[in-house]
Amino acid sequence: MIIQVLTIMMVVLLTALLASAQLDRIFKGLGIGQKGGLSDAKIGSGLKEALKIGTENTVNLTGKTDGYFLNQAIKILMPEKLRTLEKGLRAVGYGPQVDEFALSMNRSAEQAAPFAKQIFWDALGEMSFEDARKIWSSNETAATDYFKGKTG
Repeated sequence: MIIQVLTIMMVVLLTALLASAQLDRIFKGLGIGQKGGLSDAKIGSGLKEALKIGTENTVNLTGKTDGYFLNQAIKILMPEKLRTLEKGLRAVGYGPQVDEFALSMNRSAEQAAPFAKQIFWDALGEMSFEDARKIWSSNETAATDYFKGKTG
C-alpha cells in the first residue's frame, strides 16, 4: 500500500514539476521549442531528463523526516476502512497509539522514498520514443498514466 501511495504521490509531484522553469531551461538547452519540428530523440531525451530531475527533487523533498508527515498534500492518513475503528479507539483512550500508527505510516513512506527513485528511473529507461511523444502531445495526466503503467 505504501509503495502505491508513494508512486501516486511521486507521479503527481513529477507532473507538477514538468511545468516548472527548470523544464523550460532543459528543453531550450536541447534545442526543443525552436523552429522546426521536434525529433523523437529530442522529445525523448528532454522528457526523460525533466522526469529524472523531477524524481530527484521529489525524493529530496519526501525522503527525509517529516517529508510526508508535515506535508498536508501528501500526508498519509488512516485508511478509510480503519476510520471507524480509529474513532472507537480514540473514544476509549487509545488516541496516542492511533497517532503513533499514523506517524509510523508516514515515517515508512519517508524511508521508502529514496528506494522508489530507482523504480522511476528504471521506468524512464524503458520509455520508448512513442511513449515520450504520447506524453509530450497528450493530456496533462499522460506522464502520470505512463508511470502508473510501468510501476504499478
